[in-house]
Amino acid sequence: MFERFFAPLAAVALLAAPAAATGLKIEIAGEGGGGTVTVDLLEEVAPHHVERITTLARQGAYDGVAFHRVIDGFMAQTGDVRFGRMEGGNMSRAGMGGSDLPDLEAEFSDIPFDRGVVGMARSQDPDSANSQFFITFRPAPFLDGQYTVVGQVTEGMEVIDAIKRGKGRNGAVVGRPDAMVAVTVTD
Repeated sequence: MFERFFAPLAAVALLAAPAAATGLKIEIAGEGGGGTVTVDLLEEVAPHHVERITTLARQGAYDGVAFHRVIDGFMAQTGDVRFGRMEGGNMSRAGMGGSDLPDLEAEFSDIPFDRGVVGMARSQDPDSANSQFFITFRPAPFLDGQYTVVGQVTEGMEVIDAIKRGKGRNGAVVGRPDAMVAVTVTD
């Protein structure tokens, strides 16, 4: 008798259980310093964007890609797998490229852009995110609901804080930028 009552509840609990947490380990090196950053990816919030990031990371596409745009007090942007490579890339065009995969539709949420939040970079078109992402140095509420949140830095924010800063309003890094040496997916 109890089995008939509890068996359906157990099935519901299995369906409601969150997916295994996915994250990234990002090894960063450069003039600003270096170290390891751990990011928890929010696959329940932005499943298509998280899938894109993990696919590119598993392919090694992010390895050797520069933080090409770093605005002090705002954010550090990276992930241009086409032009943002430290070796063989075209750093004069860094930030203008993406992967060969199609752009993604926005997956906006009510998660605020607090310190250490990882968001997808895009053009003016909300559905233009591809491979680039950014990490906020401090809260940026003007981004809330305008950009897709994909994760949160859980360890190594001091490494992000030390990334070489860019110049001017757009934060373009002059000289040799800091880069993601290796990006691996964790489960």
